[in-house]
Amino acid sequence: MGHGNGDFTPAGLRRLREVLARHVESGKIPGVVALVSRGDRTHVEAMGTMRHDGGAPMGRDTVFRMASTSKPVTIAAAMVLLDECRLRLDDVVDAWLPELADRRVLKRIDGPLDETVPARRPITVRDVLASTFGLGMDMMALGTPILNAIFERGLTPNLPVPMPGPDEWMRRLGELPLMHQPGEHWQYQISSDLVGVLVSRVTGRPFEEFLRERVFEPLGMTDTGFHVPADQIDRLPDLYAPDPATGEFLVWDEAEGGRWSEAPAFPGGGGGLVSTADDYHAYFRMLLNGGTHQGRRILSRAAVELMTTNRLSPEQNAARTALAVNNVHISFGQGQQGGWGYGMAVRTYRGDYAPIGQFGWDGGAGTSAYADPANQLTGILLTQVGYSVPSPAHLMNDFWTTLYQAIDD
Repeated sequence: MGHGNGDFTPAGLRRLREVLARHVESGKIPGVVALVSRGDRTHVEAMGTMRHDGGAPMGRDTVFRMASTSKPVTIAAAMVLLDECRLRLDDVVDAWLPELADRRVLKRIDGPLDETVPARRPITVRDVLASTFGLGMDMMALGTPILNAIFERGLTPNLPVPMPGPDEWMRRLGELPLMHQPGEHWQYQISSDLVGVLVSRVTGRPFEEFLRERVFEPLGMTDTGFHVPADQIDRLPDLYAPDPATGEFLVWDEAEGGRWSEAPAFPGGGGGLVSTADDYHAYFRMLLNGGTHQGRRILSRAAVELMTTNRLSPEQNAARTALAVNNVHISFGQGQQGGWGYGMAVRTYRGDYAPIGQFGWDGGAGTSAYADPANQLTGILLTQVGYSVPSPAHLMNDFWTTLYQAIDD
């Protein structure tokens, strides 16, 4: 097997299989689907079972909750609108998102919600796409009045308060001050959901419909969406969030009758997708191909370059760096790529086995998807164990560490 043409070594693939099998045999990961590709070569491993106590085997076509690994995919809808000049990066968002006009900004992040100053400028499309519009998840600010208000209003998923539909979500978002001045700080999650509302308002169509027509269908991503149809629900495993103290497998979301068994009120770009290894492979290969898939153009090359290269200054990125480096004990070492593009992380320094320029993201439900232009490499790792325990992060780390040894040109 000539490896100069972008292949994997047989020994490397054997080791990859052994490393994945070790995690499954440990009893901490019930099942896993891994897809790796390089050039024209694709290799898939599916092992273990759908349930922690047995059940049907994991298959290549098993459907997974992509959680935050949704972010790099859903952002493509906004990039289509940039390509078509229906959005401009420095357009003020007020025309489409009037709820975000005339913002007030907290005097200090942990202060009361009525101690504010006026925003220095309006929010722009660029702020929303770069996750710098002024509101978001901040693990360093848990317990502050602003984060409590965000949670109480159902503005983020996975909490006891369900997320309302997009218009009501916007109304509630508009009641809050910003945490930071527009454009100043990268913040997680809320902007990725806001992108979906923006796309829907610009197009006059439901977000999921526009995504399906312009991204999923042209890429053949037939198993990707915001819920699993009833006749396919047996392909979705239960999602576990093991007890951090005991490791007991607690079901966080059941397949039947669970959160993804019917269309959600809010199609969340930040974490709402379900998908398969092959569907995600098609998307990330399209990015590596500069925006084309089987000869059909999905995004311009320029749009792909914009998404997949660092967009943040060191000042904007400071909070993200602190989150990744100072909270390794909470993040289990994830998130240390350095840079952020649109909807995804971008490696700006070599802190592990992956080279500068690798892009993608991980999901708290046990998913990981990255592509690497330097090696023309894609890796997708999917499991059904959430980040309440370190085991899915350890599996991801070992997957990438081993995969990079399997390319031995």
